[in-house]
Amino acid sequence: MSYDFTPLFRTAIGFDRLAQVMDSAARSPGNSSFPPYDIAKTGNDSYTLTMAVAGFGPEDIELVVQDNTLVVSGRVNTPQDEGEILHRGIARRAFERRFALADHVEVTGAEMNNGLLRITVQQIIPEALKPRRIPVKTVSTTPAERAVATEQKNQAPQQPQHSIATAA
Repeated sequence: MSYDFTPLFRTAIGFDRLAQVMDSAARSPGNSSFPPYDIAKTGNDSYTLTMAVAGFGPEDIELVVQDNTLVVSGRVNTPQDEGEILHRGIARRAFERRFALADHVEVTGAEMNNGLLRITVQQIIPEALKPRRIPVKTVSTTPAERAVATEQKNQAPQQPQHSIATAA
């Protein structure tokens, strides 16, 4: 089944990023389940993506962030001579996984340990977008101050009114 998101592009202002994400998700081919992964929230604005990549070394893994998308790909360059394989349960096939990143989310690191690739991600909100408190000033006037202000207003020089006489 295919969805057409063109009307959404025409009628939404400022939501083009959301429409692009929905459009690309609808067009992407069926995602395989390899390699398995977990996503954990480790703080208010930090996450960890853990992928099981048994059989891959750090030199076989490539991480690329482009257009708010994290692409994790793995390629095994040379097959190891292990003799005659009677059963292959460890998948060493090439893979590519794509993860959509929200705005202001940055990949801060990646490490591999015991066949698990751990990618740390953090949401970094720019200062301009953070909420800021604006102080409200209080203006206190006493009755005497109000009387002086009113008196000064009444004593302001009046503009003379000019009348233009026209000759008949």
